[in-house]
Amino acid sequence: MKKRSVLSWILEFAGRKKSFFAGSVVLAMFGVAASFVPYVIIAKIVEQLLLGNKDFSFYLKEVLFMGLFWVIRATLHSFSTSLSHVATFTVLGGIRTQLCEKLSKIPLGSVLDDNSGSYKNIIVERVDSMETTLAHIVPEFTANILLPIAMFIYIISIDWRVGLANFVGAIIGLVFMVIMFIRSQGGFALSVEKTKKLNDTAVEYINGIEVIKAFGKTGSSYEKFVIAAREGADVFINWMRRCIWPQSGMMAFLPATFLGVLPVGLLLVKNGSLAAGDFITCIILSAGLITPLVVAFTYMDDLMKVGSIFGEATEILERKDMVRPKEITKAPVGSDITLKDVHFTYKEAEVLHGINMEIKQGEVVAIVGPSGSGKSTVARLIDSLWDVDSGMITFGGINIQNLPLNYYMNQIAYVAQDNFLFDMSVKENIRLGKKGATDEDVINAAKATGCHEFILGLENGYDTIVGGAGGHLSGGERQRICIARAMLKDAPVVILDEATAYTDPENEAIVQESVAKLIKGRTLIVIAHRLSTIVDADKIFVINDGKVEACGTQEELLKSCELYKKMWEAHSMAKDEDEEAKTVSLKEAANV
Repeated sequence: MKKRSVLSWILEFAGRKKSFFAGSVVLAMFGVAASFVPYVIIAKIVEQLLLGNKDFSFYLKEVLFMGLFWVIRATLHSFSTSLSHVATFTVLGGIRTQLCEKLSKIPLGSVLDDNSGSYKNIIVERVDSMETTLAHIVPEFTANILLPIAMFIYIISIDWRVGLANFVGAIIGLVFMVIMFIRSQGGFALSVEKTKKLNDTAVEYINGIEVIKAFGKTGSSYEKFVIAAREGADVFINWMRRCIWPQSGMMAFLPATFLGVLPVGLLLVKNGSLAAGDFITCIILSAGLITPLVVAFTYMDDLMKVGSIFGEATEILERKDMVRPKEITKAPVGSDITLKDVHFTYKEAEVLHGINMEIKQGEVVAIVGPSGSGKSTVARLIDSLWDVDSGMITFGGINIQNLPLNYYMNQIAYVAQDNFLFDMSVKENIRLGKKGATDEDVINAAKATGCHEFILGLENGYDTIVGGAGGHLSGGERQRICIARAMLKDAPVVILDEATAYTDPENEAIVQESVAKLIKGRTLIVIAHRLSTIVDADKIFVINDGKVEACGTQEELLKSCELYKKMWEAHSMAKDEDEEAKTVSLKEAANV
């Protein structure tokens, strides 16, 4: 598949505003024409002065014309940059929108492969850094290139020899520029790499600060951040050291048009092959010939960055989507879920090896097994957060890959042990469960799951801001709000990844009652760590090393599955009699 060009992406992101870029260029070109006129007027004034013209009204009129054209040029430039900024911010908004949409369409594994700091860096800082390039290069680069071309053509029309003499200093400057570009190779790409590493390290340090302090690892952990910061700084310092002297040479010689124009012009005037007035005109025009080009060349660095910056964003956008139809062609019958010979690979290692499971509508099904056996992976595949490598998962007799993603997501309510809350009110976090839900719907869901009372006890009730990732609430409170959100979704299938993981024994029964109310009349799939909560499940699947080792009820597995028997004995020994008495199974809670 042919890789798309940066320009095609920009035009797509710009959408209907792409004509603004074209309009910006057109206005910039008219601005160039307006910028050129004052130089011609100055040359005309100097020529008349040499001829002895003392008519003040003539000079006043010419100066007013010159001022008028500068005003026109400034006005056109303002409109040009305004258009380019409108188009640019449309592009930036389009990139961010598509990136966020893309992250919801690609498999979860593809998202988890990268650090969250990298995504934040790309979506925020990297995209934001495109603004200067897009908003200013289009009009200003255009103007600063076209103006010198127009002036050079005019000089050539006066005397081609003086015109060519302008390039003596430029040729020397270009030699320095080539040296600078050669020495600059790889500098920006390496700086991007080190900056990403610094972002990732900073995010890791901040997220792990509690563990760092608890285990007294402040020095060693901070050292990792210091090293990343030093490496990032060293990249820029070394990059600048390699380029500083050729850049200085380039900036010194490129604008030096008089280096060739003055000796060549004086020689031509002395020989009588160039009029003094024309020579003065050439000097004035030459003074403004290269400076705009130097300004244009300052954007070369930004142009070199475009590919790298857009490359980071488009790399995400070009990742393979989870293939799903846009419309449903055949509706599922019921909500039975079946896994048939499911294989799944994560980071080049197969973690599921031919999983077969059958979950009937309305059943309470538990998935248990040692840590790392693949329990949560199975749940995420059922929730369509990942795609299977081979085999299939069916819902109501239909392969879930043949169902629209939005449709299927509405059939599943997933409550993970580390479910995320956004930094907004309790009410809005619950409302995420159902688009368009009213305040009454939110409150009814909270009441149904036993959250209403504790929410009212918060500082601002349902309007209490929960903080980043729900940090202002306890783990149990966050979990109960997530359960209320799942209740509001009203999906026929509920997946619980250890719903009581963050609750203490005193609150466990409350959460279990909330869960029990949530699952009434629904299919429940629970990833269980506390086996006492699933003793009366209709079916228990024992997963070991990516395979289904056994399946049955509690009594059947205790008789037939050695692994489950050992897990149950270890679980029972870990609890004293008081804690055991407070543990309530899901079906028991449903009858409370």
